[in-house]
Amino acid sequence: MNGSRIAAVGHYQPAKVLTNEDLAGLVDTSDEWIRSRVGIRTRHIAGPDEPVDELAAHAAAKALAAAGLAPSDIDLVLVATSTAVDRSPNMAARVAARLGIPSPAAMDVNVVCAGFTHALATADHAVRAGAATRALVIGADKMSDVTDWSDRTTCVLVGDGAGAAVVEASDDPGIGPVLWGSVPEMGHAVRIEGTPARFAQEGQSVYRWATTRLPPIARKACERAGLAPEDLAAVVLHQANLRIIEPLAVKIGAVNAVVARDVTDSGNTSAASIPLALSKLVERGEISTGDPVLLFGFGGNLSYAGQVVRCP
Repeated sequence: MNGSRIAAVGHYQPAKVLTNEDLAGLVDTSDEWIRSRVGIRTRHIAGPDEPVDELAAHAAAKALAAAGLAPSDIDLVLVATSTAVDRSPNMAARVAARLGIPSPAAMDVNVVCAGFTHALATADHAVRAGAATRALVIGADKMSDVTDWSDRTTCVLVGDGAGAAVVEASDDPGIGPVLWGSVPEMGHAVRIEGTPARFAQEGQSVYRWATTRLPPIARKACERAGLAPEDLAAVVLHQANLRIIEPLAVKIGAVNAVVARDVTDSGNTSAASIPLALSKLVERGEISTGDPVLLFGFGGNLSYAGQVVRCP
């Protein structure tokens, strides 16, 4: 095998839906204010008895079922998350235990909103190197745990959820070369820190960085895959804010692509946002098997990672 591919995807969101009208009862905001600034209408919020690893395991189980695989077929579990409460056991080990995966390598990847695309690249590299044959790559975050619900600048943004992909060896590579990096000196622009940990960001700095610095990087990720942006069938960016997603997609030049806008229904789910949005596009039939899709994560640490994948 000289590469890897995504065999299947799956996603999961908690049942509780929090609307803009609900938020207007908590803080000084309104449906119009939220929609005009970030484009979000609703978000899903996990309960106190729904930890991150439970969200992750639900999404992973769906991806396994879609791939027609058993837990014993997996030998690597990667969970991208920045909202794990405990340090050990890590989320990957807990997910493996929930699913009955017998003896996988199990690692968490904390690159916040770019976590899933970092983890996907890591799985691709492991499979290419022969260190793994099939991997579960999961993005899962419970942002409601790290949110100050009295701060209207952040509480209107967040949601909880998980998305997962099964990655396996393939003679016909379906995961393109990753382009990744960071701006560590600007890491303070997006933070989850303190005791208790709380999410905070410098919104204008993130907006300017995302809409001006990231388009050429995303185009270069397409070049590494041997494609022009206009060849893309879909673009799945980190679902941060509709006012970032739409201009960024335009500047990338993906004129023929479906642009994922799941942020409107799910809010910013951090590492979960890309696999969650991708899984929904697949589920709705908006993209077809083999279609080229740009995945591009960005955010905390001011990190970014992008690659073109073939739709499962």
